[in-house]
Amino acid sequence: MLTTPPPSVALTFDDGPDVVWTPRVLEALEAASAHATFFVIAPRAADHPDLLHALLSAGHAVELHCHRHLRHTETPRADIERDTDAALATLGCLGIRPHRWRVPWGMEAPWSREVAAARGLELEGWSIDTHDWRGDAAGDMLAFADPRLEPGAVLSMHDGLGPGALREGCEETVALVPVLVEAIRGRGLEPGLLADRVPAEAA
Repeated sequence: MLTTPPPSVALTFDDGPDVVWTPRVLEALEAASAHATFFVIAPRAADHPDLLHALLSAGHAVELHCHRHLRHTETPRADIERDTDAALATLGCLGIRPHRWRVPWGMEAPWSREVAAARGLELEGWSIDTHDWRGDAAGDMLAFADPRLEPGAVLSMHDGLGPGALREGCEETVALVPVLVEAIRGRGLEPGLLADRVPAEAA
């Protein structure tokens, strides 16, 4: 008999891959039997193709963040188009064809969706910012996220240090993963990929 999967919550990570922190995030996800979507910075991916292989081999999804971490709202459209094409070309050489795009800081310009559509990309934001980039403690991040966990929610975290990071490492993000996954399952939901999201009304 076919069963309907439980409503899901998407785990997402930006600003990697990072040679120190991405492996530790991967280990935490594996220990929790959870999968996530990683929005990568293309030059970092090119520097660490082994980490991309590890992500994909473990069943995670790799999508586009950027080539340079530029704010769309403060950068001419032509520059963003060139940056995006450079990122896609770099990832293409690594065998990655993204379908989803999270723009830096989640800041869309009026034309960002046009740029995305022309390249076959779907823009992705988030509904819960864990604020890990600030250096918040895992317990504080969980306390913030827990009451906001609902079917179809998208959690934003980071497995690398971007230009806006106010911390020196991702230890608290690594510590957050197991307790966050436990909290999600405690609500009868399942952590997973963006592509696997099942909103409540579809469950």
